[in-house]
Amino acid sequence: MQDLSKISVVLPSLDPDEKLTAVIDGLLEYGFTDIILVNDGSRKENLHYFEDAEKLHPEIHVLHHEKNKGKGAALKNAFQWFLENRPKGIGVVTVDGDNQHHPADTRACCEQMMKTGHVVLGCRDFNLPDVPTRSRFGNHTTSLIFKIFCGMTISDTQTGLRAIPRKALETFLTVKGERFEYETNMLLAMKDNGILFDEVKIRTVYIEENKSSHFRVVQDSWRIYKLILAHFFRYTISSLVSALADVGCFALLSHFMSTFLTGFSLTAVPAVTARVISSLLNFFLNKKLVFQTKVHTGKAMLRYYMLAIPQMIAQVVLTHGVYALFSIDAAAEGLRTVIYTIVMVALFLVSYMIQQRWVFAPNQSK
Repeated sequence: MQDLSKISVVLPSLDPDEKLTAVIDGLLEYGFTDIILVNDGSRKENLHYFEDAEKLHPEIHVLHHEKNKGKGAALKNAFQWFLENRPKGIGVVTVDGDNQHHPADTRACCEQMMKTGHVVLGCRDFNLPDVPTRSRFGNHTTSLIFKIFCGMTISDTQTGLRAIPRKALETFLTVKGERFEYETNMLLAMKDNGILFDEVKIRTVYIEENKSSHFRVVQDSWRIYKLILAHFFRYTISSLVSALADVGCFALLSHFMSTFLTGFSLTAVPAVTARVISSLLNFFLNKKLVFQTKVHTGKAMLRYYMLAIPQMIAQVVLTHGVYALFSIDAAAEGLRTVIYTIVMVALFLVSYMIQQRWVFAPNQSK
């Protein structure tokens, strides 16, 4: 078993009850020697839990928010305090105060983090029969959105048990969000900054159907999803602008070239020219506005065209194949453009997945 003396537990809490005492006792029993407890604007009648904890345990340092600022603000405050006051600390582990994280699992996540230097997520099994419906549905939905739109496979996107090495904390301090959305934004920041992560399977514990949770279904769900939706919206706009440029160029070139080109050449020449123009536009829009990556432009462009060239060939072959299948001739310019657009949209969806996972993927931190 590894020494945990250089790992600080970050424990945000709002209006705690006796479960907070049980969490602290369990952490101390399993070898944790430094706990940063954050009072996030609790009511007066609950303050004695913080006072008693600090009085009884020299291992605990309490940070106070006069008013409730949200879990994200509490985590960032603790991260900043750790960086300023624990110069020899190698990392932190975030734990919820409702006693749903077993201290043995907390320790296992820390040991994995010390072994690999990666962020470690303590992940529950949401397929178990005793998991509340709200939690199962919320996690499955968010996991699916992360996989499709963010290219990240995370089995528990809502986990509050996270072991974080020191080098990642400065990045997380710059992440937006003051409430529950902050934990989701941390995951997105890991993707954007190439921060490696592991998963450790932990116990799935729900006390009283998770009634003690301060999560507000409508407000906090919107806070969580809007950043992901904004990311996809930017890609949609970029794709639409590029598609309009592509289709416009194709239609214009097809019109002028139909006087001296026929057959396959009437598809290939306008399509290739239109794709070169639109692909350059799409590359810079995606790099600067959509994925906002710091990957070297030359490296990203090489990858982009390693994707774009086969995509362009597929565009020509598939489009002309539909023309041939349905006997569409050169005179049917409008129908030719419609078919070209449908094929392009299908390929754009595939292209998005590959661009996100490979073309504009950031260099992974060591």
